[in-house]
Amino acid sequence: MTELIVRNGTLVTPRSTYAADIAVDGGRFVEIAAPGGLQSRAADDEYDAAGQFVLPGVIDGHVHFREPGLEYKEDWTSGSRAAVMGGVTTVLEMPNTLPTTSTAELVAHKRRLAESKAYCDFGLFGLVAQDNLQHLVPMAEAGVVGYKCFLGETTGHIPPPDDGTLLEAMRAVSSTGLRMGFHAENNAIMQHHIRQLKAAGRHDPMAHLDSRPVAAELEAIQRAALFARLSGIPIHIFHLSSRQGLATVDEWRLKGIDVTCETTPHYCFLTSEFMHTLGSLLRMNPPVREPGHADALLRGLVEGRIDAIATDHSPHTLQEKLNDDIWQATSGFAGVETSVRLFLTYAVNVGRMRLQDYARVASEGPARTWGLYPRKGAIEVGSDADLTIVDLERQGVIEAARLHGKNNHTPFEGRRTTGQAVATIVRGHIVMRDGQLVGAARGRMVERQALHTT
Repeated sequence: MTELIVRNGTLVTPRSTYAADIAVDGGRFVEIAAPGGLQSRAADDEYDAAGQFVLPGVIDGHVHFREPGLEYKEDWTSGSRAAVMGGVTTVLEMPNTLPTTSTAELVAHKRRLAESKAYCDFGLFGLVAQDNLQHLVPMAEAGVVGYKCFLGETTGHIPPPDDGTLLEAMRAVSSTGLRMGFHAENNAIMQHHIRQLKAAGRHDPMAHLDSRPVAAELEAIQRAALFARLSGIPIHIFHLSSRQGLATVDEWRLKGIDVTCETTPHYCFLTSEFMHTLGSLLRMNPPVREPGHADALLRGLVEGRIDAIATDHSPHTLQEKLNDDIWQATSGFAGVETSVRLFLTYAVNVGRMRLQDYARVASEGPARTWGLYPRKGAIEVGSDADLTIVDLERQGVIEAARLHGKNNHTPFEGRRTTGQAVATIVRGHIVMRDGQLVGAARGRMVERQALHTT
């Protein structure tokens, strides 16, 4: 007996769009047939995708689910619930929890927490810090999907490693074959501007933008890429926020460096002008930039220069977010549940991005970046049966009160959307159907492969 058959849908991959029926067994795709070609198969469950588009499961490669230690903001139950309700089948979770994910033992601890609660599959990042060089290789052995290094201080107040330690860490990571990602902001530049702005009495929302200029992002990308050349490892730039940052990534690729990057809905669809009305609610690291960057980043996704969409889902309480003194407000906001809707509405449905392009940057791109493809991010026989099924005509309004995380504050509050996920399937299990959570928490840690061997 087949576990699941998805009938009558239109499959969308980065390379093709076609009508097909899909059979799933053992949590993997076992047959992809022309419409009506699976009539002889009986199934435990069926999904009729008539009039809908069937995409490889969306992967959010940048979330903060806050557990352990900060569960009042989010936890694995609430965060993964929000993910599947928004059409996300796999998340990759960041290490700045309490304690940080900085040793093999802490990786194992977080894995146990997540596998007891998660509705979606997940990967974990290991932290690269000033004082954990001896733990880097053991974290790979414990199953991290990659590594994260904060070059600029951000939520969690994790100081960046000095350059000598960073280069030594990158050489250690090289032996694992995994990719290292960077929060790319130069800390010294930022701290200099913050001191100056505070001394001048600036505490308005735009002071946050002024304290983290594009130059801070550019220098950090340059340093990470130079050290990648010296250490021989693939690198990733998290939450790319500027057109100049993208041009810098392009330059290093031309020099032969394996550097991938991601951007987010807020960098593609908002500008710093919204700080005047949204205030500290829009505070994010790096900041949402001046007009001109968003269009360039969206074009970068379409052109294949930016590898992946992520969200930097980073929830906080409203009390932490809202403050007339921008320095007292916390950076970050919810995003994992709204990203699919935003890109369908503001990119696909208005002709700025093909649905095939979206499948590439929302599914295949993050899977390839982190060594998960084709187990994840593909609709192929043998791949994990992860699907995001979307209705391009489904209308709605983004309202924090109707989202499913613990703290759902969003700068997109009140936005009308056209297009959203109507079903989320994780390894053959329907977890969300027509806006209802219908599946159990069966999330597993992803199996990744090394991207290179030394």
